[in-house]
Amino acid sequence: MQKLQAVLFDLDGTLIDSEYFHYSCWMDILGTFDISVSYEEWAKTYAGHPLPDNCRVIKETFKLDIDLQELMDWRERLSREGFATKDIRLMPYAAEALAYFKEKGLKIALVTASPRDNVKIIFGRNGLGHYFDTMVTRSDVELSKPDPESYLKAVEALGVEKAACLAFEDTLNGLRAAKGAGVTCYAIQHDETQHSMLSIADKIFLSLDQAIAALEAEKLV
Repeated sequence: MQKLQAVLFDLDGTLIDSEYFHYSCWMDILGTFDISVSYEEWAKTYAGHPLPDNCRVIKETFKLDIDLQELMDWRERLSREGFATKDIRLMPYAAEALAYFKEKGLKIALVTASPRDNVKIIFGRNGLGHYFDTMVTRSDVELSKPDPESYLKAVEALGVEKAACLAFEDTLNGLRAAKGAGVTCYAIQHDETQHSMLSIADKIFLSLDQAIAALEAEKLV
């Protein structure tokens, strides 16, 4: 990898600690059907998957008597309401990493499977939106992660060669999207039990500050 000119960030689980929030939304829905799932099971099975995929799989797995579109609308409504009224805490060193790369003069992109409306609400509350030169959300693509379309669009919008880009992801689907687009990708995952599932990453770190230290040591920034 050549010296960096741009970094591309996933949102959920990489910049914001939203996984338990998403789990809680699903438990509100499944609770109405008298169904309960542990957080550990949910994180292993559903975290990092696009909402349409999760809606389809959850409807089929639990044989929910509800129209698929109605289920998706219900789930998205809970997200919008929750994001608008609750502060979602940041992942460790997320704000510091964004400020660091901005200070270094790198271009910064957001590449997320969340819809654009949710992203606007989240950044409206935490104020991080000004760091990004471009944002590609689920609303902007035909195929979300793990398809590489979102990363290909982000790289094109940044106007930087892929070899000068680095992506940060926390799930296998995100890694597949970035790698499928030909972008070097570091996994940032504090749960070491998941590291074996993220072996396609170019490197794996427990937190963003560790990744930055490695980049500095290799003189890539």
